[in-house]
Amino acid sequence: MLQFLALSGPMMMALPLLGVWLAPSLSVPDYLEFPPLTRHVVHAPFSWTVFILMAAGIAAVVLPVASRLIRARSARATSPPEHDARRPFPWWGWCAVGAGALCWLLAWTRFPWFAPFQRHTFTPLWLAYIVTVNALAWQRSGRCMMLHRPLYFAALFPFSAGFWWFFEYLNRFVQNWYYVGIADLSAWQYFWFATFPFATVLPAVLGTQEWLLTYPVYRQATGQSRPFRLAASRPFGIGLLLVAGFALAGLGVWPSVLFPLVWIAPLLLLLAVQLLTGAPSLLDAPARGDWSSMVAAAVGCLICGFFWEMWNIHSLAKWIYSVPYVHRFQLFEMPLLGFAGYIPFGIECLALGELLRGTTNSP
Repeated sequence: MLQFLALSGPMMMALPLLGVWLAPSLSVPDYLEFPPLTRHVVHAPFSWTVFILMAAGIAAVVLPVASRLIRARSARATSPPEHDARRPFPWWGWCAVGAGALCWLLAWTRFPWFAPFQRHTFTPLWLAYIVTVNALAWQRSGRCMMLHRPLYFAALFPFSAGFWWFFEYLNRFVQNWYYVGIADLSAWQYFWFATFPFATVLPAVLGTQEWLLTYPVYRQATGQSRPFRLAASRPFGIGLLLVAGFALAGLGVWPSVLFPLVWIAPLLLLLAVQLLTGAPSLLDAPARGDWSSMVAAAVGCLICGFFWEMWNIHSLAKWIYSVPYVHRFQLFEMPLLGFAGYIPFGIECLALGELLRGTTNSP
């Protein structure tokens, strides 16, 4: 893992700054402000042409997978019923559901007595979610990462904080989201205020993925697909590296054009480094025709994304989006097409989770 981070980490941090440094009209200090409160990126206005083209590209990726899942689900519904091996929902899961409902109430209301804590509801709300999805996985399979892989589960939290801080860094170059309700915080206060909720991202996404994989439909629909053997080749890794490098370097220079690559370029770079170093790769399973873990991670992240955006809408400290070309038809604060970013982000979460799992020797 250290070798992997030593190769990919500096590239991810340096390439966007290199692009800004090479652009004569841009200033590197603008992208190093902390907290990042200044908004200096001018976004392109809404464009129907870009919206339609992007929607068509997203549909071309999503609809075939969704169709396979629906067909597999329908086939199971018409097959003879199987023995239901589910267990009763555990007591600790019910405690999490109750705690989550209370945190949701406190996040969306403005009780005077709760005012000192009003901005801090995000972390306990997501901790309740994480325990709940672990309870759902345990109910269906008798296993969950919280109970059966505790070292891995605990390590996800600090790893997640650093992981999301990296995306906050990339957002400086495109400024697709910004925070309100935090302007009075010092740099040190802002760091800790943000780090604790950032630490819940990976446990939430990977916990949801683990729960989804307890449903056989994912392996039936995507576990025996056509092998993607190109994924295991070294030339493919070199191509991914070149594309990722150009994308990261160009983020600050062309933020209105390359903004979707905030979510895609890091994934390409991670996969490229895995392929070129000979490390176990997230593409090993697709090379055998098994896309189930990847699909479940993407769907799990979309589920988390729905709750992230929903719980954000009435929170005191919250984020607001500013997306070029496609900022229309919002669901909560998120433009509708923006939800597509959760698909590659979920796969990135899976890639980091697999890397950490190998480090903790977790099965």
